[in-house]
Amino acid sequence: MNNSQRGRVASGQSHSLCFLLRTCQVHPGHNLPQDTDNQCLNKILSHYFWRENLERYASDTQSIFDIEFVNLNDPRRQNRGNFTYPLHEILFLAICAIISGIKDWPGTKTFGEQRLEWLRKFFPYKNGICSVDTLERVFAALDPDHFEQCFLKWINRTSKFTDGEVVAIDGKCLRGSYDYVNEKKAKHVITAYATQAHLCLGQKVTDQKSNEITAIPDLLEVLAIKGCMVSIDAMGCQKNIAKKIRAKEADYLLAVKENQKGLYQQIENAFEQTAIESTDTDLTVGHGRVETRKCSLIKDLTLIDKKADWPDLSSIIRIESERYNKTTAKTSTETRYYISSADHSAKSFNQNVRSHWAIENNLHWMLDISFGEDASRRRKDNHAVNYNILAKTALTLIRQCPKKMPVSHKKLNAILCNKFREEIIGF
Repeated sequence: MNNSQRGRVASGQSHSLCFLLRTCQVHPGHNLPQDTDNQCLNKILSHYFWRENLERYASDTQSIFDIEFVNLNDPRRQNRGNFTYPLHEILFLAICAIISGIKDWPGTKTFGEQRLEWLRKFFPYKNGICSVDTLERVFAALDPDHFEQCFLKWINRTSKFTDGEVVAIDGKCLRGSYDYVNEKKAKHVITAYATQAHLCLGQKVTDQKSNEITAIPDLLEVLAIKGCMVSIDAMGCQKNIAKKIRAKEADYLLAVKENQKGLYQQIENAFEQTAIESTDTDLTVGHGRVETRKCSLIKDLTLIDKKADWPDLSSIIRIESERYNKTTAKTSTETRYYISSADHSAKSFNQNVRSHWAIENNLHWMLDISFGEDASRRRKDNHAVNYNILAKTALTLIRQCPKKMPVSHKKLNAILCNKFREEIIGF
């Protein structure tokens, strides 16, 4: 390179450096290297742009990596100053691999090596792809609470719900997270799921299923659910939970079983002795079954004792379901009861009760079958919980892609086509 070429390069780099200094608000007192080469620019870009100034660009892009997740605290030791593999590069690699159908860290490393040129369109990856051990250590050490907070901020920033959106809250056991050697039980994750929007709104982790009662109020505290209908199974049929939902300006739809024995018996008596206000019948055919669901609604709560303990209690609901199995030619029946603060019709309640099961069919089943969560043996420290958040993030991004095709087909397209993968991740 001759002197004139060096001068042009130095001039261009000086202009770039000045732009970065203005953008990143670097003050004159900062000690910067005299050599303003590309490595220096990359350091400044990584340290300042990605860490301190992304909020101002939130209106220009909704990429989760450009707004929220890049601010995660790095769990690795900070006293040595530099890391070979930056956290945001590891996170970006993991999300892209999961979106593309990869279910383990060896596969993630292979994906990164094969798509390294494409990954460098977004982040430097100066030292290439990290090892499998590094992936395991990072996601085992990453603080799941902070990880979840970043996820929640992104959801609240990018998602808007219509009045009446059914938010189903239910728990799921991470079956592969048990550790018999260290006497650790499998972890339970309680998730809030917007059934129409197909979005995970938040989650809380408990050591066992019985702790769901105490974890649900904590989960509700961080949710933006104004105007929504919150549905919970019988485990969540608690007065304090109903009060928390109403305090968030949402309605509740709570299943009642014999864990609330007095209330359960009073509702049964009410449907025997009180005139039913309205009914609705729904018929569905599919998967070799014919199911009929009849919803009966009562708003006269005279026979319900201590109804004032349930805030704004307005309706009691009975769902009678009959399921015919075409293969076995057998018929099964079931009767379920619910209470609600909403003043809805029988038809609306029938739809709301059915919507609750979307968390099982569209989320938990998908995590197990499509993302291999139950088969996974990630069990060290926070590994299983953090992978659960990664999988939910990936599933949310896939579902938000407007292309009309099954999730499995989107994942196949994502691993084959760089452009389709970019469309999913929002770059």
